[in-house]
Amino acid sequence: QVQLVESGGGLVQAGGSLRLSCAASGRTFGTAAMGWFRQGPGKEREFVAAISWGGASRRNADSVKGRFTISRDNAKNTVYLEMNSLKPEDTAVYYCAAGRAVTTDPEDFNSWGQGTQVTVSS
Repeated sequence: QVQLVESGGGLVQAGGSLRLSCAASGRTFGTAAMGWFRQGPGKEREFVAAISWGGASRRNADSVKGRFTISRDNAKNTVYLEMNSLKPEDTAVYYCAAGRAVTTDPEDFNSWGQGTQVTVSS
């Protein structure tokens, strides 16, 4: 089991940038696929991005392609989500998750952080 703690959320104007971090503890971090999901007000949780344990395989949701970048530093047990050109519709609680594969299905991720709020003002 991997324990996850997100940070880096906040309030930003449209067009701005934020970098989210997810600090992990647990011996399996280096072999786990990692993902970011988000849940906006009144919406279901949705996939944002995922990365394989070695970083060679990545997936992004269509809604964030060209704007968001997922990366990881296994030496620091940390995964990042660099978010640029933010839009009001990106407003959500962002969750970090650890799982078995680079997929878009939250059911494939078995460890979750508590989430960090990102608010984008227009």
